[in-house]
Amino acid sequence: MIRTVRSAIAAFLLLPGAIAGQSSGRDENKKPPAGDGDQSPVRTVKDQVLTSKEMPAVSLKLDKAFKYVGGQAFILYDVARAEQHFFVDADDKGRINRMYWIQFEGYLPSNTHTYRYKETKTVKIGGLEFIADAWARNLKESQGRPDSDGSRARAFLDKKGHRMASDDVLFQRLVHLVDEGKRNELMIIYMEDLAPMKLTAKELASDGRAAAQWEEIAKGLLERAVKGLEISR
Repeated sequence: MIRTVRSAIAAFLLLPGAIAGQSSGRDENKKPPAGDGDQSPVRTVKDQVLTSKEMPAVSLKLDKAFKYVGGQAFILYDVARAEQHFFVDADDKGRINRMYWIQFEGYLPSNTHTYRYKETKTVKIGGLEFIADAWARNLKESQGRPDSDGSRARAFLDKKGHRMASDDVLFQRLVHLVDEGKRNELMIIYMEDLAPMKLTAKELASDGRAAAQWEEIAKGLLERAVKGLEISR
């Protein structure tokens, strides 16, 4: 994701939109984009398998519990092309219990920006190395700019009749830097409704009453995120 003061995932907190204070790792233009530059996704989905022919050439197979609800592509902040795909586990009223937000992103030839992430933890999936980080957030506490990838994700899902089941959500982000120049990335964001654990994001904060549980919860979250998909090249 393009570097920003608040995360583009915080914009998703309006999906409640990207997450304030969460580094996105991308560079971005500070001025509003000149135009959307929207275009159709180039990746394809069939029988739970999302196939990308380049950047990177990879196939992602999602667990059958997750329904594919579509994808979109657009020019992000006038500096990068982003393509999003969404797989959700939702009830008959469209309330999302779990979901995968998969994003292919690359800077445009018109700039020299690179992706920069703090590598605190890495994990390998299907032979690819991903930078992994996780957090809990309340979806009503942060708002992102309307042209962010998170806000676009929220709007897309809203049109499909979907939104998170509650405002307290767990996020697991997995980022694979595709090329040596670090100008292209594959980002997978796995999200879960926190309500079934009978905890809130505030309680899991570093100063919250359940802070001591975070390490174990984060470990389980990563395991579930990895378990729900298969990656092959």
